[in-house]
Amino acid sequence: MKVRSSLRSLRLAAGSKIVRRRGRTYVINKQNPRFKARQG
Repeated sequence: MKVRSSLRSLRLAAGSKIVRRRGRTYVINKQNPRFKARQG
């Protein structure tokens, strides 16, 4: 998992979705799983 200072830059990657679960914000990307991230 790459470490990014903000999830905003990951959101721009192709195929990524931002999901909120249990108070945490996740970026999931089925096309390119290297863009997975969690915040909070």
